[in-house]
Amino acid sequence: MHKLTQICNRSWRLALLAAVALGLAACGEPEEIATAPLAGDVDLPRTLAWSAYPTGTGGYSQAVALGNILQRQYETNLRVVPGRNDVSRLATLRAGRVNMSAGGSEAVYAQEGILNFASRIWGPQPVRVLMSNFSTSCSFTLATARDANIDQIEDIRGKRVTFVQGAPSLNNATTALLSYAELTLDDVERVEVGGYNASIEAVINNRADVAGGACNSPPFLRLESSPRGLKFLEFPPEYEEGVARVRARLPWYVPHIATEGPTIPPEGIEVFTSAYPLLVSMHDADPDTVYYLVKIMHLHYEDYKDAAPGANGWAMELQQLENAFIPYHEGAIRYFREIGEWTEEAEATQQANLRRQQVLMDAFEAFLPNAPEGLREFDAAWLEYRTAALEAEGLITLDESS
Repeated sequence: MHKLTQICNRSWRLALLAAVALGLAACGEPEEIATAPLAGDVDLPRTLAWSAYPTGTGGYSQAVALGNILQRQYETNLRVVPGRNDVSRLATLRAGRVNMSAGGSEAVYAQEGILNFASRIWGPQPVRVLMSNFSTSCSFTLATARDANIDQIEDIRGKRVTFVQGAPSLNNATTALLSYAELTLDDVERVEVGGYNASIEAVINNRADVAGGACNSPPFLRLESSPRGLKFLEFPPEYEEGVARVRARLPWYVPHIATEGPTIPPEGIEVFTSAYPLLVSMHDADPDTVYYLVKIMHLHYEDYKDAAPGANGWAMELQQLENAFIPYHEGAIRYFREIGEWTEEAEATQQANLRRQQVLMDAFEAFLPNAPEGLREFDAAWLEYRTAALEAEGLITLDESS
């Protein structure tokens, strides 16, 4: 289990102000921030671009908070491009329209070439991690309307559960959490929606009963204040069989106490967590840009940690460098070495992750010349080929996630 440092939260509703508008210059005189610790020592582009979850989500709000610092103190504009689903967020990254993506588990699925990334136009991607957010909120749990009479995970049987089109990371997480109570998709009524915000709206509008998301995600405030009300479901870690089923599908998810979010009591609730946002780039992102961005995120932590829901999770002591499932970018590693955070264990994990990524990419290249033409036939054949390639190297296949 991750040993996450408990960090005091400011008011949830005040933190929501960080999400107001990306055009910060139009909002009047900015509040004073501490003197830039890197003044004269930063070489960043005049403009950086991130893809993120839609406007109003925790990841988007955190990007806006960091952009405030970059603009005022380093004359770098951070343009945040909201993406409705996993593919749209990473498509802009791969195409070079954004420099980084602040998303979730979709980066893992893109590396693995599974789910929506199993197609001919995708396949395994050489993504790299810059930093990970493990906040005192949770990265993913199931929320329900209070009037749906769902008190435990097993009560979801027969209920209406949202599934977001084009968002395999959200949907696979929902499926994994259902498995905690030995439920499958056959045990629930699926409600297809067009985006993350739309999934919460479906519950508010009584089109669905359950939606997945981060506890600190601002859209849940709308559900809380709606006539239906909000209830987060818990996943007690002492039920080891349930935890094992979830982690068989999502090995980067771990039990966690969430303390931030509407309706959550001070002692917190028992859920699962993984990095959200997980800030990634492609492998060929400029090393100096990555180095300075990570450095700024570290040294300015006190300036933005309370400025958006969940921003406290960017603390350096929460980075979990030794437990990564995706390789880190060389620019980030350069800074981690500089401050003494890059350990022998982190380097061993890095080399193992680089090897896994190379095995996957080599397998895809070998598969393509004789791949079937049909879309479904291609996907099915690739997943079978991928499994064989990983098994031949003694690597975990994640078949449960595909």
